[in-house]
Amino acid sequence: MTDDRSRWNEKYGDPEFELPEDPIPELERWIETLPNGRGLDIATGTGRNALYLAEQGYDVDAVDVSDEALELARKRAAERGVDVDWIRVDLEEFDPEPDTYDVITVSFFAALEYLPDLKEALAPGGVLVYEHHLRSADDVDIGPSSKRHRYRSNDLLRACLDLTILHYEERVRTVTDGTAAVVTLIARNSSGGAQSYPNLTETDEPS
Repeated sequence: MTDDRSRWNEKYGDPEFELPEDPIPELERWIETLPNGRGLDIATGTGRNALYLAEQGYDVDAVDVSDEALELARKRAAERGVDVDWIRVDLEEFDPEPDTYDVITVSFFAALEYLPDLKEALAPGGVLVYEHHLRSADDVDIGPSSKRHRYRSNDLLRACLDLTILHYEERVRTVTDGTAAVVTLIARNSSGGAQSYPNLTETDEPS
């Protein structure tokens, strides 16, 4: 068993280690504008994004290195009556098919080195929804203790400039039971100077 797999199995086996059941807020906010079809959730944990996508009608693959996490995710899926293809794999060994997924979600997992493969896995017009912790001078409660597991300002933006950036934001927000410095990106697999863009209603705008 790999070190990462053992470490995360130990974490998820701890009853005091709990993750939110709700998807990341921007996924909910943008869901009506996203293309239908196949979804992929990277480092799914206990399935917060994967389960939400499945409930919205997506055919979802969800990958994680931890057996313990996926067992909890399967239980949640059974309770909610949805089907997800849970895949136990280290991302270093995961090779998604190109041009396959209409929505790919990544939440709070440092995966810049995997982005080329993930972007290639987006179907034409497919959308990447990504949220992660930032390095910050603010006094925040939640996030990795090591700076190397946090992104610097604009790291994620620069890594996705070959996509159409629909939304990009760096801010402090509430995460579970504390505050975190967070970057959020919504980016589409499209290019060109004149494109069609989502029109979010006023009620969809953040407060």
